Amino acid sequence: MMKKLIYVLLCFAGSVSMGTAVAQNNTRVTGTIIFAEDGEPITGASVMVKGTSIGTITNLDGQFDLNVPSSTKTLVISYVGMVAQEVTIRPNMKVFMNSNTQNLDEIVVTALGISRDKKTLGYAVQQVGGDEINKAKGSNFVTGLSGKVSGLQIKNTTNFGGSINILIRGASSLTQNNQALFVVDGVPIDNSTVNNAGQLEGRAGYDYGNTASDINPNDIESISVLKGAAATALYGSRAASGVILVITKKGSTAIKKPVVRLSSNVTLSSIDKTTIPDYQHEYGAGYGKNYASLDGFFDLDDVDGDGVADLVVPYREDASRGGRLDGTLVYQWDSFYPSSPNYGKKTPYVASANGPDTFFETSVSLTNSIDISGGSDVSSYRFAYTNTDQNGTMPNSLLKRNNATFTGTYDILKNLTITSSANYIHTYTKGRPSTGYKNNITSMFRQWYQANVDIKQLETLYKTTKTNATWNRKAWNNSAPAYWDNSYFVRYESYEDDVRERLIGYAKFDWKITDFLNVMGRYAVDTYSYIQEERKAAGSIAGELGVGRPTVSSGYARLNRSFIETNFDLLANFHKKLNSDFDLTALAGLNIRRNTLNQVYVSTNNGLAVPGVYALSNSVDPMLPPEELYERIGINGVFGSVSLGYKSTLYVESTIRRDQASTLPKEENAYYYPSVTGSFVFSNLVKRDWLSFGKLRLNFAEVGNSAPALKVKDTYSNIAPFSGTSMITVPDTKNNPYLKPERQQAYEVGLEANFFNNRIGFDMALYKNQTLDQLVPISISYATGYNSKWINAGEIENKGMELSVFGVPVKTKNFSWDVKLNWASNRNKVVSLYTDEAGNEVTNLQLGSLQGGVTINARVGEPYGVISGKDYVYLNGEKVIDKNGIYQFSPENDKVLGNVNPNWTGGLSNTFTYKNLSLSFLIDMQKGGSVFSLDMYYGLATGIYKESVGLNDLGNPKRDMIVWADNSDHSKGYAPNSGGTVYPGVQADGSPNTIRVDESSYVSDGYKAKPNAAFVYDASFIKLREVSITYNLPKPLLARTHCLSAASLSLVGSNLWIIHKNLPYADPEASQSSGNIQGWQSGVLPTERNFGLTLNVQF
Repeated sequence: MMKKLIYVLLCFAGSVSMGTAVAQNNTRVTGTIIFAEDGEPITGASVMVKGTSIGTITNLDGQFDLNVPSSTKTLVISYVGMVAQEVTIRPNMKVFMNSNTQNLDEIVVTALGISRDKKTLGYAVQQVGGDEINKAKGSNFVTGLSGKVSGLQIKNTTNFGGSINILIRGASSLTQNNQALFVVDGVPIDNSTVNNAGQLEGRAGYDYGNTASDINPNDIESISVLKGAAATALYGSRAASGVILVITKKGSTAIKKPVVRLSSNVTLSSIDKTTIPDYQHEYGAGYGKNYASLDGFFDLDDVDGDGVADLVVPYREDASRGGRLDGTLVYQWDSFYPSSPNYGKKTPYVASANGPDTFFETSVSLTNSIDISGGSDVSSYRFAYTNTDQNGTMPNSLLKRNNATFTGTYDILKNLTITSSANYIHTYTKGRPSTGYKNNITSMFRQWYQANVDIKQLETLYKTTKTNATWNRKAWNNSAPAYWDNSYFVRYESYEDDVRERLIGYAKFDWKITDFLNVMGRYAVDTYSYIQEERKAAGSIAGELGVGRPTVSSGYARLNRSFIETNFDLLANFHKKLNSDFDLTALAGLNIRRNTLNQVYVSTNNGLAVPGVYALSNSVDPMLPPEELYERIGINGVFGSVSLGYKSTLYVESTIRRDQASTLPKEENAYYYPSVTGSFVFSNLVKRDWLSFGKLRLNFAEVGNSAPALKVKDTYSNIAPFSGTSMITVPDTKNNPYLKPERQQAYEVGLEANFFNNRIGFDMALYKNQTLDQLVPISISYATGYNSKWINAGEIENKGMELSVFGVPVKTKNFSWDVKLNWASNRNKVVSLYTDEAGNEVTNLQLGSLQGGVTINARVGEPYGVISGKDYVYLNGEKVIDKNGIYQFSPENDKVLGNVNPNWTGGLSNTFTYKNLSLSFLIDMQKGGSVFSLDMYYGLATGIYKESVGLNDLGNPKRDMIVWADNSDHSKGYAPNSGGTVYPGVQADGSPNTIRVDESSYVSDGYKAKPNAAFVYDASFIKLREVSITYNLPKPLLARTHCLSAASLSLVGSNLWIIHKNLPYADPEASQSSGNIQGWQSGVLPTERNFGLTLNVQF
């Protein structure tokens, strides 16, 4: 199927490109676009026939040559950073453009890819140029939006090739997808993640990323973010979470000779040391004084056979609450591997010379691209190819991506243009890191480790033996791992890999029937095939990842997934000036969408018969029935809009969409999604020298979130055969034939104003969204044969404020300083849930139960995503200490400890330009939000962090033994040389705590001594997100080359500095995955600091 689609689209594209030799008898319009401030021609300015999609861009000399219908009277000229103009057609046109100190045009792309004059819009749209997005040269273009759009919250996972959580104006659905819809050149594309439920809930698994990351950043011309329901209403039942519109680069009929652009980037990445633990180097392996030696910190075995018991490090343990690292000669973990240089030897008991930070490598990413574009009088084309080759900071990880894109247009008649586009992406990834709590190397580093283990010794031993020579073996005569594998064995033997082939393309026609009526038809496809393979090498710790049984230590799993979405759109666009006062714009159209998803997951059963052979046929026992998923979704939509303008000052618009969905009951599968907007350009009436532009806007809209597939009718699932007989069963959750789509009602008011000849301005919005008829699974009686049922119930409310400010404090002939601020605050609340079978109002819906005893919840009256668990016990505001000197835990395990939503987010960018040199930087900020750290929960208990050592209040080492002033009378207190720690708080009677805790013990800190509340941290941060220094070669120098028309060299950096954070040893942005379960960390990878060099040339 994939090959056929590629063949058809490329053949059509080829026919477009061959049309360059054909001529048509059109009215020819020529002209030059010039920058008024310096007289230089503007390359790449957009020249469009007003009210149509017919147009071109200017060539290297600012010239355009366009064939237009003879009835055409007006052109719309626009360019990023310039004030857009409407000009009357005349011979040999010369148009002078002035700076618009906003970085955006007044012409913006809106729903369905329609370009509109921004002043006519009654809703919020924020546009970001492709150069801004691509500045830091990341492998995922979505990260380039961080801090650049108000109300857009982007949360990275830090996983190599990992997913990104994208929210616009907060989460609006209790259980369904809250991610924004991605649309590329009018084509909706899939942005799903195939992470399994265990990965999403932090247990184990790989983060396979979001599929929107396939889009090549070098192909992006601009991105429009449609925030509110009024802006997205024409997308109907898939618009509740906002829309991200991607506009890609195109060719131009104005450029007759091919223009070749080459770009090359190299980026080096290393871990940010502030996002990895600061380890203690004073004490080694063990859980306390629990062993056979005199001091209680070592095992005793006659290792050398001399009849005398030897000190042996308790290598089976995965903690560092052991003996002091004082150089004593002991037998350590590597003394028992014959291939080790320390085999059979005692070695000094000292801190490792190479800690976990040395496990991470310097990542190198190479990106090279070529872009060829041009055209003729009647056609245009653009071909681009980009190759990305990247290795991660963890050993044996790589990502290879190839993007090939072709877009062409051809005027087959004077008023009929056809366009085709094909984007082929091939991505291969190897060695994604494990995530969550189990089988995760970084969980080991952050939670369960020994300060005496040297990482490089593990590397040497693995490379020597190619076996699982772990520091954590079960016994001197049993080398099987107790809890943890050799990290290098995991990376090189138990790795995963995955490959995805994808095609995104469309073919369309634009027919200008009259000068005021245009019809567009488009057929679009997004399809991919995807294969995942997961391996667990023989000799590994028994557990997860496709082995079929948790007690088996080898296995292989494979997932095959194919997806296709097709969209057919037919739109009629009407635009006419009725008289000198009124103009009318109308749109009518239909959309036919079809989705098919086919997925099969299967694994070996009871391990691999032959170690190292990763094939399903190598299963020890017959394979269990595969987990199969087959979904087909169809939605038929019709829509329309009418906009009336009065004297370019007052605009009123109304839209309506009707969607008929196959995922809903046949009797009631059609729903309507309306919107009404208005805008008032008051600056046309209030004439003040200091007021350049002013507009008030308001709107109301309803959008939806359609029911997912297979939730209406009950189906069956395969289970393991019984006595050779195939078996099927009903699922635990009963479907509902009366489901409705979730519905969002949204209100918004906004104010835009520019001052002092557009030197400063702002765009502010206030909004309130209510999402009703939530899709939730409710508990029902087991007597029904099910334990839950899908229903429509519940409500979530989001309300907030967004503010975008721009300014140009300094602007001279050679120097300018541009400032932008994006800020947003969203308040989220769960208004209601549902009534149970007994008639009781349910007040809490658990979204996820996570390791460490915490849950993520939707609780009535609270923000969506509250973190619940055990709190401290308080007496008169003081924390209560129990008789053992540790904190008392609340008897309830559902205390609200925090929530995942920030109080506000913001981004501040500055750009300084002096002649051909520019410097820009972006500060990204978040205030508030909470995150539970399982790393601190366990890591403080196991004693690997520096907090577990140091001096106590008496000036003595914390881990020294507790000494009483009088062993026979403890009322006399502690001796001056006593160790131990006194936790602040009060005893049960209210008196100040004086009880010392033995810090050599595993129960003295962390989860054994403190409740969940102690490990919920403020997720605020301030980051230096991006820095870029660019030098553009001056034109006189370019002229001397006789071949180059443009060239630039850039030094770029991203994630360079976390200026402020409250979460210890990790990035508060980092999460396990995208999705609704946020605010929980376990074994997250360190953040990468990226430094790059980019060379761009144009011929």
